[in-house]
Amino acid sequence: MVRKRSAHPSSTTSHQLRIIGGEWRSRKLSFTAAEGLRPTQDRVRETLFNWLSQDIDGALCLDVFAGSGALGLEALSRGAKQVQFIEKCPAAARQIQQHLDTLKCSKGKVNQADALQYLSAPATNPMHVIFLDPPFNQQLLGPCCDSLINQGYSQSDTLIYVEAEPSLDLSLLPSQWQLIKDKSHSSKHILLYRHR
Repeated sequence: MVRKRSAHPSSTTSHQLRIIGGEWRSRKLSFTAAEGLRPTQDRVRETLFNWLSQDIDGALCLDVFAGSGALGLEALSRGAKQVQFIEKCPAAARQIQQHLDTLKCSKGKVNQADALQYLSAPATNPMHVIFLDPPFNQQLLGPCCDSLINQGYSQSDTLIYVEAEPSLDLSLLPSQWQLIKDKSHSSKHILLYRHR
C-alpha cells in the first residue's frame, strides 16, 4: 500500500484508517504519514472483501507490501486465522505492530524486511490469500510473483489480490494465475486471481 506521490507530507502528520467490517468494524486507527504511504481506499477494500467473503474466515494471509497494514488488519477483523505482514519501512512496520497491540490481536506477525529478500526463503505453509500492492513503477511485481510461486507461498487455489499501476502489462503475471475479478480503472489495476 505504498504509493509515490508528488506531494511530500510531513512525517508528523497523523492520518486514520477505518476498518470496514468484522470484529473491529468502524474502528479507526491512526498512523503517521510518510512519503507515499496511505491505506487502500475504503471503497476498494470493501469491494475486495466482498470478493473474499467466502474465503477469508480461517485463512492464512500474506500482506506483502503492507504499508499502513489496512488490508491485513481488515482480514484479521473478518476472521483470518493469521496474517503475515511484510513491510520494509521500520516506522510503518512499528505502527502495524502498535495497531495489533491496540486491538489485542496475536494473530498478526509483522516482518520488517525487504519483500523480495523475505520471499527468497521457502514458505513454511502455502497461503490461502495474498495481498500484493507494491509501490507503483518500481518493477517489483514480476520478481515478487516469481518468488511467491517458486518458494511455495502461492499454490493451487491461493487467491491473490493485485493492485498496480495502469501501465502494467498483465501478461507478465504468472500463467498459473487465473483472473477471476477485475475492477480496474484509469488510475490503477484492481485484480483478483486464483492459482490454478
